[in-house]
Amino acid sequence: MDELKSSLTLTERREGPFHAHRKAWKALAAQLAADRARLAAGGGEGAVARQHAKGRLTARERVAALVDPGTPFDELMTFAGDGLYPEVGGAPSGGVVTGIGRVAGRNWLIIANDATVKAGAFFPITAKKVIRAQTIALENHLPVIYLVDSAGVYLPMQDEIFPDQDDFGRVFYLNARLSAAGVPQLAAIMGNCVAGGAYLPVMCDTLVMTEGSGLYLAGPALVKAAIGQNVSSEELGGGRLHAEVSGTADYLERSDADALQRLRTLAGSYAPAAQAPWALGRTESREPKLPADDLYGLVPADGGTAPYDVREVIGRLVDASQFSEYRARYGRTIVCGTARLGGFSVGIVANQRLVVRNKGRLEVGGVIYAEAADKAARFVLNCNQAGIPILFLHDVTGFMVGRESEAEGIIRRGAKLVNAVSNSVVPRLSVILGGSYGAGHYAMCGKAYGPRFLYAWPSARYSVMGGQQAAKTILDIQVAQLKRRGVTPDDAALAELYERIKADYDRALDIRYAAARLWVDEVILPLETRERLIRALEVCALNPQQEALKLGVFQV
Repeated sequence: MDELKSSLTLTERREGPFHAHRKAWKALAAQLAADRARLAAGGGEGAVARQHAKGRLTARERVAALVDPGTPFDELMTFAGDGLYPEVGGAPSGGVVTGIGRVAGRNWLIIANDATVKAGAFFPITAKKVIRAQTIALENHLPVIYLVDSAGVYLPMQDEIFPDQDDFGRVFYLNARLSAAGVPQLAAIMGNCVAGGAYLPVMCDTLVMTEGSGLYLAGPALVKAAIGQNVSSEELGGGRLHAEVSGTADYLERSDADALQRLRTLAGSYAPAAQAPWALGRTESREPKLPADDLYGLVPADGGTAPYDVREVIGRLVDASQFSEYRARYGRTIVCGTARLGGFSVGIVANQRLVVRNKGRLEVGGVIYAEAADKAARFVLNCNQAGIPILFLHDVTGFMVGRESEAEGIIRRGAKLVNAVSNSVVPRLSVILGGSYGAGHYAMCGKAYGPRFLYAWPSARYSVMGGQQAAKTILDIQVAQLKRRGVTPDDAALAELYERIKADYDRALDIRYAAARLWVDEVILPLETRERLIRALEVCALNPQQEALKLGVFQV
């Protein structure tokens, strides 16, 4: 492989856009740290104190005690629900903590209800977050540990949680599908486990309960209302009843600490997992030769607003900064090639943000032209032929439009790329560095195209089109509506309307807006990216199965 060299000079590092980018990134990183701390606080100090008064740990304290000491916990969907449900006080992190950590030396997906947020009740976003976490587990054959402490469905919103295909019931469907696929699942009830939610831990391989916890289809109040029976929580579904009488609990432990230790012991009892064929060729990981800290100066903090050479980014992510570029002189607004990441062989498809000259014309960075679509489609198929994962690095405005592009067959050639990505059978990872707009988002393996993991930098922007274009389009529509009613706004009114529309649209462009709705799996910093991707590949490697590649009708 060729070693990527940086074109950055010492002078460029000290001034110009590089220096301005670094300053903006410093503020962005501080904001992300503050947001993470705010969300980690869950229901607040009072709710934490009440949890501790019951002799119980919080969700994040349980996770910290469960994972192997000194190993990272890669939290997923931290921003779930952020800004949603203000009328009921919100649901920080969707009222559930999800992520991947090592337990007894092996990667496990951990799903922990946060009882400090509305007693761990399920909001609409809670169900969707748990479903996404289980889907990650199913796709990657990643074993699961559930730390259960939940009051069940949040009843005032039951109509948004209960009935649909991707609502609450899907949790138990996936619970059963994971078991059928042979994916290990362990559960510990460490508080309440009520109503339909009671099925989840019982369908796991092993069920641990703590003293003082409860497992029942209907709580004492509902039992009294339904059949007039007066019964205490312990008598109805306490740990002793299920350990000694019903035979539902496999282990009864005195405390959270004991239950977590039991889980660690159980997790260590499973046979080692098989590895995907592509992971068997893993070599020793080598750190990039180019300094990763430069990423903060290379990529604008306000996504998609300035040119940069994406090879400079690749060189700071891959092993030894070595990259074998595919068709380097063709379709140059997309960069494709192979590299190693943490010792794993991977293909990379990345949007080039530099303006390039092609056959006498200038091509705008971040735009997918016909030749670039052709190249990327072929490269995706090459990766499937080689059986290696693909990493997509997004900073894309969309496909090129206009008379010349239509004549070149941009729709036909773009459809070829969409087809190749859609039907790809190797693991795919996506990272949104800057903009990710419209059909370009789709072609770069966006959310709808099933990447195993989809990460975004805080600089990311995510929408059907950019803010200025969208605001102008919406303004034109609203002005036409006003004119049909006989109102002709003056220039000042138009300017005010435009700014108001753009402000609303820009708020929705913020990646935290997308993360709150689970359109990305996690917002991460540039310096966190390499290690996150390596650990994601380790998780992907747990699924040794690969379907046959089938393309159907393929435009040529």
